Amino acid sequence: MSQSILDRIGVCSWSLQPAGPAGLVADLESLGIKRLQLALDPLREHEAEWASLPERLAAAGVSLASAQFGAIGEDYSSPQTIRQSGGFIPTAHWPNNLKNIEANLKIAQRLGITTVSTHAGFIPQDADDPMFEVLVERIRVIADLIGEHLSGQLLLETGQETSATLNRFLQAVDRKNLGVNFDPANMLLYNMGDPLGAIRELLPYVRQVHIKDAVPPAEAGVWGEEVPVGTGAVDWPAFLRILTSAEYSGDYIIEREAGDQRVADIATAREVLQATLNN
Repeated sequence: MSQSILDRIGVCSWSLQPAGPAGLVADLESLGIKRLQLALDPLREHEAEWASLPERLAAAGVSLASAQFGAIGEDYSSPQTIRQSGGFIPTAHWPNNLKNIEANLKIAQRLGITTVSTHAGFIPQDADDPMFEVLVERIRVIADLIGEHLSGQLLLETGQETSATLNRFLQAVDRKNLGVNFDPANMLLYNMGDPLGAIRELLPYVRQVHIKDAVPPAEAGVWGEEVPVGTGAVDWPAFLRILTSAEYSGDYIIEREAGDQRVADIATAREVLQATLNN
């Protein structure tokens, strides 16, 4: 595996559940990972506590691959609750979500970040659904703000809709700075299709990938299960071959959102990723 690929392996800050910048950097140093996708909401909500982050990251030689933000009121208790509350679909939260996004982008600008990801929400499968066009307009607003503040790109996280629905939506939004953060595990957790078929369809839009694994739900209406990388249903050799064949040049960002041994699981994910890329 080339050094350039090693330099593109990173981790999501929220996966490490840091209480503050010192703990985050300590975990990164213990893992030997020098690339980070940073959650912006904690920095906006607790500015003083995170004030030393840029200095600590610089001292540790950690670079920022991208950032992420969420939406107000998201409830991940079940697939049904997140379908109703997720992303930028709830109209009641849209004005305050927009204020938070603008504040988050000012933080990203200070940190020199140009790529930001988020979940749009459950995109309606039917393009004639009135909410489809409402969501198109809201994502256009966010993409345009990112273009204005960061001269950067907005990446939509996969999983809450099929690849065909997301592809149709991306074309409808029609913004050159709009792409995809492809998460193969989310396709399984939400039971939205085969990750390999999905990434093939979305490949022209893929700018970043999450390294996360899962098994699909045993029945409709419940979550699949997130599991350590290499123990789930993602076919990592085939997944990474697709990216390599397409000359993918983005980052491989490890995400772990379950379990009580996050650091160990992230280390395992990196080992699986490196071993697979080396073969």
